[in-house]
Amino acid sequence: MQKCLPHLIYCLTFVLAQAPLLAQQPAPYVSPTDPALHEKLGLPKPANASLPTLFLVGDSTVRNGHGDGANSQWGWGEPLVDFFDPSKINVVNRAIGGRSSRTYITEGHWDDTLALMKPGDVVLFQFGHNDSGPLDDTSRARGTLPGVGEETKEIENPILQRHETVHTYGWYMRKYVTDTLAKGATPIICSPIPRKIWKDGKVVRNAQDYGGWAQQVSSQQHIAFINLNEIIARHYDALGEAKVEALFADPHTHTSRAGAELNAESVVAGLKALPKDPVFADFSVKAKAISPDAGN
Repeated sequence: MQKCLPHLIYCLTFVLAQAPLLAQQPAPYVSPTDPALHEKLGLPKPANASLPTLFLVGDSTVRNGHGDGANSQWGWGEPLVDFFDPSKINVVNRAIGGRSSRTYITEGHWDDTLALMKPGDVVLFQFGHNDSGPLDDTSRARGTLPGVGEETKEIENPILQRHETVHTYGWYMRKYVTDTLAKGATPIICSPIPRKIWKDGKVVRNAQDYGGWAQQVSSQQHIAFINLNEIIARHYDALGEAKVEALFADPHTHTSRAGAELNAESVVAGLKALPKDPVFADFSVKAKAISPDAGN
């Protein structure tokens, strides 16, 4: 026993010396795509696999929370369902609140949506509201680089606890387009809906940043674009500040049910104005009264 004692002391000393180093190691990476998290998000899947699907991908202005109107806030994806015939097409709203064009991908939600996609499906994309935040803050780390170029920035992501190459907003939007086309589906980009911010009696547009960049990507990729920002903003301008108040459930971003319905009608108007509307034969009776609007 006495012969073994020095060896035991050496081993104990070594283990104690390593303890501070071990404490400094980051916690094991846990994938945010685990089934438990997805169950909490409650993202829907196509109800009828034999029909084509219109997928909606975006942030909380498309699907707020679980899409149940909590806090009186609704995204436009929920009322949009009523404008389509369920015997002809599935409408599946897989937008997630708080996500940017980057984090919807890095958290694995885009891969999950791609796995559900098949030839003949259509995907509407609307991102931008959350893309202007910090790249690597400790609360969300969801920002993207501005513009549509190939610029990148290397970061250590404090949320995902891994190294990450952050790209521009346009880079992520192009990835959505190319991935969708590879599945044999049709991508359509929408500019982000306007916030309730007024200047000189008109709603502030986003044509100089995310709305403009979204349109640039659609032009580069030769795919359809819905100028949702301009279509909706014109409705707001016509209604005036007092009446637009009822269309929002918070100071400037999230819409009430009435606001979400107006925005959904604007999506339908934008779809109808496309030179080749891929869902023209799938509208419900409710959609017939809506006139095309290109937002020009």
